[in-house]
Amino acid sequence: MATVCAGTLALMDAGIKIKGPVAGIAMGMISDAETGAYAILSDILGDEDHLGDMDFKVTGTKDGITACQMDIKVDGLSYEILAEALEQARKGRLHILGKMLEALPETREDLKPHAPRSTTVIIPSDMIGAVIGPGGKIVQEIQKESGAVISIDEKGDKGFVNIFSSSLDSVQIAIQRVKAIVAIPEIGEIYDGVVRSVMPFGAFVEFLPGKQGLLHISEIKWERIEKWMGCSRLAKN
Repeated sequence: MATVCAGTLALMDAGIKIKGPVAGIAMGMISDAETGAYAILSDILGDEDHLGDMDFKVTGTKDGITACQMDIKVDGLSYEILAEALEQARKGRLHILGKMLEALPETREDLKPHAPRSTTVIIPSDMIGAVIGPGGKIVQEIQKESGAVISIDEKGDKGFVNIFSSSLDSVQIAIQRVKAIVAIPEIGEIYDGVVRSVMPFGAFVEFLPGKQGLLHISEIKWERIEKWMGCSRLAKN
């Protein structure tokens, strides 16, 4: 039953959103068939289990039982003995749950940084080709840069980009790359751009991955620029 408690705490510490913490406790019984006397034991050890007449494991949350398992070495159990064992198990389980929640009151808000994780980015189906790229070039670059594994499925008019990784940073990099590719530029928004080429009439600036716009020479400064090509080094920097 210790593995049930430890498993619950491990899941909560890892950031797994379980419905509720679960604790387990083992109940035992020693009885005398001639006199009918008996004693219910909580959290039995090896000796009590081996020499006793009952091994009754109960796991559950604060709201009720989630699983139970029983081995007995007697002909049967009366309703009264079973009810007493269940009530003793309930009290023991709640006591253990209280101690567990003292150590970890609730599930971590996020997964551990290196916990295996997966996420899905939904994109328009007509953008799947842009994410994949010619011959898979773009998606391979994203996987190489991020370290994540990416698979893409098309369902109806939507594309489902499934991202798998053991690193939170890796997943975030992949998500940013995918969202940048499918992003639609909005008028009035401000973007950081990189000058990709300089021409006599202006510069081509990449403001989103794979998306470039022309910065016309007339829009670079308020006053007229006489020697634009001489400014190419400055523009590229």
